[in-house]
Amino acid sequence: MGNVGLLYVGAALMVNGLMLLGRIPPRSAAVLNLFVGALQCVTPTVLIVQADGNPDAILGASGLYLFGFTYLYVGIANLAGLPSEGIGWFSLFVAGAAVVYAGISFWHDKDPVFGVIWLAWALLWTLFFLVLGLGMDRLTRFTGWTVLLLSQPTCSVPAFLGLTGGYRSDGGTALLAATIAVALVAAAALLQKTHQEKRSPHATR
Repeated sequence: MGNVGLLYVGAALMVNGLMLLGRIPPRSAAVLNLFVGALQCVTPTVLIVQADGNPDAILGASGLYLFGFTYLYVGIANLAGLPSEGIGWFSLFVAGAAVVYAGISFWHDKDPVFGVIWLAWALLWTLFFLVLGLGMDRLTRFTGWTVLLLSQPTCSVPAFLGLTGGYRSDGGTALLAATIAVALVAAAALLQKTHQEKRSPHATR
């Protein structure tokens, strides 16, 4: 069930990345955020109820609320025209929690691939904090590109692999995942630099 929610988290991140890049209006992006946020609150609740007190199962479901609350927050704020600072500071909490969940994946679950994925999410939510919480507008396009590029490798791809029984986690796969993540962040930085050069007055001389 968790993989079903993760699949649609990839869709929400993709839409939010496009929103940060100015390709989708905030009110339009709000609808999907509400759908995915609701799904990511219902899913862990069902998983926890079904866990029958199993601490590992409860731990595995607990992190899903981080996404559910984020997307509900974004959806409501975009529809109501609320300031973004609250989302930004909540994102700082999510980023810190994601680092903890990364450690749990590495050492408790023996799942280094999801350890890498949690660290990638920690980066994304740190960027949300910097842009929305601290108002660092110069990072908006970089954040948009980073979110867009990482949305599928960190969400939809592992979700499809999990749903089809193709997911595997070992040191070599984790290293490959980390390499891909770093390459995509570098690509986002390059896209940001290219955009800035095109907007620079010196670029037309």
